[in-house]
Amino acid sequence: MTKAINKSFRFFLFLFLGLTILWWLYKDQDPKKMADILKKEVNYGWIFLSLILGLFSHISRTIRWQMLIEPIEKRPGLLNTFLSVMIGYLANLAIPRMGEISRCAVLSRYEEISFSRLVGTVVTERIIDLIMLLLSLVLVIITQYNVFIDIIKNKLNLGEIGNFLSSREFYFSAILIIGIFFLFRKKIMKWKVFYKFRELWRQFKEGLFSFRNVKNKFLFVFHTVLIYVLYFLMIYVCFFGFPFTRHLSPGKGLAVFVLGSFGMVAPVQGGIGPWHFLVISTLIFFGIESSQASAFALLVHGSLNAMIIVTGLLSFLTIPLINKKPLTR
Repeated sequence: MTKAINKSFRFFLFLFLGLTILWWLYKDQDPKKMADILKKEVNYGWIFLSLILGLFSHISRTIRWQMLIEPIEKRPGLLNTFLSVMIGYLANLAIPRMGEISRCAVLSRYEEISFSRLVGTVVTERIIDLIMLLLSLVLVIITQYNVFIDIIKNKLNLGEIGNFLSSREFYFSAILIIGIFFLFRKKIMKWKVFYKFRELWRQFKEGLFSFRNVKNKFLFVFHTVLIYVLYFLMIYVCFFGFPFTRHLSPGKGLAVFVLGSFGMVAPVQGGIGPWHFLVISTLIFFGIESSQASAFALLVHGSLNAMIIVTGLLSFLTIPLINKKPLTR
């Protein structure tokens, strides 16, 4: 019961925070003006193309995950892996970061693969994704230096985090925890739960370092790059769907994509709120009117998440059906 209450609390807390940011962003916008933009000015063919590119990015991520899993046990089926990935994306819209656990649980059940090892492969994925995001950020700094500096200086406040990490309280807490573990390490290592944890950690490391044993590293790197190229194109092709963003260069599209991605990292369902804030702020910096930038963010984010909801629900309903064991006589 307590666990269910905690999950419900997290769900509503994060949702409330995201919706509060969203309300703050749109409270001064003219609903009629935004409705006119969405009804009369948008070429929805480009939005549809964005969704197709998004679907291909999920397929590419599926293949890359298969390649990570194969060395630790066996290569799971493409369809089961894809459906698990989409269920994971759907779970992330409910509770942030729940998707990583959910897709591992689903694939473990239907492909009979160690859950701990699957979690390790997902951690590897997240590390690789972080590296790719940072490389994309470097490209933004090189191509759109003024945008990057303006947003860091005027939009983000990182001072509080820096103050905490350099505070006496942080160092005292870290030293205390390390000291307690060092003093009681022999007793801790004798605990039954420690042995269980050690076995889980062994399986986890197998998944974490699974990249070393990937059979086709070139193909793995290809899909890693392809995923982010498709992510970028998902956003950039939407520029052509709006008359006021068609003139923006690919470099500006990269800035919108990368800074919006940092909004997706925030622990809010689907990045709702933080993603809108960063995308709108970046577009305004490029000279787009506030109402136009707001309409762009609302439609693009809404359509991409609608695609996740539809495909996620279909995956959730489909995976038990295609994995029904035949009746034995």
